[in-house]
Amino acid sequence: MANTERLYKIERLIRVRGVVGFQALRDELEVSPATLKRDLEYLRSRLGAPIEYDREANGYRLGVQAAGAPGQRYELPGLWFDESELYSLLMAHQLLAGLDEEGLLARHLQPLLERIHQLLGSGDGSAAGAALQQRVRVVSALKRPVPSRFFQRVAEALLQRRRLHLRYLTRGRRESGERDVSPQRLVHYRSTWYLDAWCHRVEGLRRFALDAIEDAVVLEQKARELPLAEVARNMDAGYGIYAGGGSGASGKDRRWATLRFDRTAAQWAGREQWHPEQQGRWLGDGRYELRVPYVEETELVMDILRQGEQVEVLEPAALRRSVRARLEAAVALYRP
Repeated sequence: MANTERLYKIERLIRVRGVVGFQALRDELEVSPATLKRDLEYLRSRLGAPIEYDREANGYRLGVQAAGAPGQRYELPGLWFDESELYSLLMAHQLLAGLDEEGLLARHLQPLLERIHQLLGSGDGSAAGAALQQRVRVVSALKRPVPSRFFQRVAEALLQRRRLHLRYLTRGRRESGERDVSPQRLVHYRSTWYLDAWCHRVEGLRRFALDAIEDAVVLEQKARELPLAEVARNMDAGYGIYAGGGSGASGKDRRWATLRFDRTAAQWAGREQWHPEQQGRWLGDGRYELRVPYVEETELVMDILRQGEQVEVLEPAALRRSVRARLEAAVALYRP
């Protein structure tokens, strides 16, 4: 029985029966005396459970919660964790801090962090928790920062299900334009935040980089609601951040790329996930063949180029030509 389940069972047995003896608790839980003593101490000192030993009844009972109103009974919190789970939460907090350089999200989670340290206590657990925070580092390469005021407005509109008015820079055309959108979900991909939203100007789903937002205003109008399954189907079908091509894309737009890695690169490529639906197989000579779906080739071409001479595009022919053209253009830069 897991620690969390066992602690809940102790509290439930005492609450239901009123008074429960030490041996009766051991029989129910099938644990050693030392384990039961540790559990009772954890409930008292870490979770604040007012468990008292009644000498006359020779058992444990729940007392009146000292900090509550007269007659108020103690309730275990609906969300609490054992020590290993608390360390996992601290790790998650550190990871989040790495994504949240300006502290917009972290300040809202600070009460939870303080509660975690409180549950860990002031002894070795607390020291280990502090050490964990110092020894976890998140590196976000090529990060494109988002002004906190825009992030906050996007998050507000997303959670309150309201429309956003955006002034947005389309980098490919170097043009700024205005549009109203209905936010559907936030996406964090390769150190950058994106918003998947229904664009009312083009009447379709589009993905917007938050760092390209030049202004954002939360509107009073309710957002258009779309099933998240539909958003995922349209936006996540292919490869990379512009995987689906928006709601204008269809199943016919989806193609499959076949890549072959040499024996050196195969040691890494064979363990990497390029796409959730990828298909891979090891070849007899130690090379690795990978098939990935894509709709828009730009990001896939960039990732292929990153592998240099260690990967070859086998098909489709159009993708092979695109990669060859980029490699030839790169070589031309270094010709005398």
